[in-house]
Amino acid sequence: MSVLQLAIAAGCLAGLGVALIVWRLMPADPHLMTALERLAPDRSAVAVSVGVTGKGMQDRMGIWVQRNVPLPGWIKVPTRELALLRVPVHRYFGEKALYFVIGLVFPPLMSVLLALVGVRLPFTITVGGSLILAVLLSFIPDYNARTDATTARQEFTRALGAYIDLVALERAGGAGSTQALETAAAVGDSWVFRRLREELARARWSGTPPWDSLGLLAEELGLPELGDLSDIMRLSGEEGATIYATLRARSASLRTALLTDEHGKANAAAEKMTMPVAVLSLIFLVLLATPAILRVALGAH
Repeated sequence: MSVLQLAIAAGCLAGLGVALIVWRLMPADPHLMTALERLAPDRSAVAVSVGVTGKGMQDRMGIWVQRNVPLPGWIKVPTRELALLRVPVHRYFGEKALYFVIGLVFPPLMSVLLALVGVRLPFTITVGGSLILAVLLSFIPDYNARTDATTARQEFTRALGAYIDLVALERAGGAGSTQALETAAAVGDSWVFRRLREELARARWSGTPPWDSLGLLAEELGLPELGDLSDIMRLSGEEGATIYATLRARSASLRTALLTDEHGKANAAAEKMTMPVAVLSLIFLVLLATPAILRVALGAH
């Protein structure tokens, strides 16, 4: 190959590399179906990801599983938990598939390592262990989703108590129901207030009453306290009821419930510490009594 041919080939490769870099850096056009889904999400069912392109192996696996693998009836997708955590459904399926693959691969690898040191496991044990471990590990994402969602709901409830107080103050200052909800949501900067602002903005642009939108959000995320706020604001917006005292009473009851829950957790933690403290006290007494017992025993001999 001549020098000219090498230069042409190098130039073609360089041009191809520059073209790929430019193509990667250019902003992609949003998929119309995905944009419409974000504006008006389906709150009643787990929708299959349409037009979603996974960036990682886990996302690609999840999209493939969601589209091609039929789920048994006994497998329940934690829809509310995923919606609260804002975890895409395809990512949840991808995590389950990844754990399933790890469970399938780990026992054969261990059997190979044991075979190298002279220990051979029966084939049935390896296969059975792979299936059992894969099924068990595939439930880890469900446990993580429910645990994280429980923590997020507690945080949402604490922030909601402050939000209800702010709404009550806005109503006492003469603001309307819609204005009170939007103004109070603009005060905080936590993820709870951002979520409320997004829902209220969606209601404003869609022309639906904000209390209806908050009620749908409460049903979607499994937040009965937010549903109570929606019902109270509906009375104010549709019937003109005076709700300042009702809102303050609702926020006080939320704080009381949270305080009671914290007291229960503290008492449970204290009860768990009773047994270790008793065991340590017994060990300490044994250590103190051991020299005297040894002296008595040696003196007798």
